Amino acid sequence: MLLIIPLLFFGIAFLFSMLGMGGAQVYIPILFWLGLDFKTEAIPLGMLLNVVNSASAATTYAQKKLIDWRIALLFGLTMLVAAPFGALANHLVSTKMLILIFALFTALAGLLMWVGWQPKRPMAGNRRTVLGLAGGGGLGLLAGLIGRGGGSFVVPLLYMAGVSAKTAAATSALAVTFSGASSFVSHLATAARPDWPLWGACVAGVFLGSQLGSHVMATRLKTQMLKKIFAAVLLLIATTLIVKDILLF
Repeated sequence: MLLIIPLLFFGIAFLFSMLGMGGAQVYIPILFWLGLDFKTEAIPLGMLLNVVNSASAATTYAQKKLIDWRIALLFGLTMLVAAPFGALANHLVSTKMLILIFALFTALAGLLMWVGWQPKRPMAGNRRTVLGLAGGGGLGLLAGLIGRGGGSFVVPLLYMAGVSAKTAAATSALAVTFSGASSFVSHLATAARPDWPLWGACVAGVFLGSQLGSHVMATRLKTQMLKKIFAAVLLLIATTLIVKDILLF
């Protein structure tokens, strides 16, 4: 297990780091299927790996000057502030309807990315500020309402607002580091005593995969190919949301 899991997570981190996502939605179920207790082991370790992946990738993207810092910081901070309010209002709205809306939004973004459509006008400074505040606040509320991170929706929202694919991924990596770190800290209190060899091996695998993936995205991956990868992943996420959380709800 100490060899197989880190190798598997290396590959997952390689892909998700290119997309500006942490990968907790994949790490956690895999750890659970491998026998770790869901609440006290799989979730805390999965959230830690999520932070390692996004923070490592964000470091690379910062060095390559791909991050839109204004959007990233506003997104990250407003997501942190808004998420608790979403959690408090959870009982007031239909979770099923919210998931359907965002699944359709994600599918639309995937289709637009696949065909290459995007607003042509570059975003001015004030518009980037509004996008960071409104987008981060909205996704933070969503995260609290449906009980999961909003990282899967950051990239499609940025892309549909006119941010280039590479900048959207790089900016998302930094933004989801904030929300991921907050989630990890909140779940750390419920964590069982860590299996340090397993945790260390998983962190090493994710860090190396994230470093390689982010460098490939920043220096070698063509924008058109990145858009196709984004589109396929977004459509898969939308399909999973509809099947798992709506049809099987």
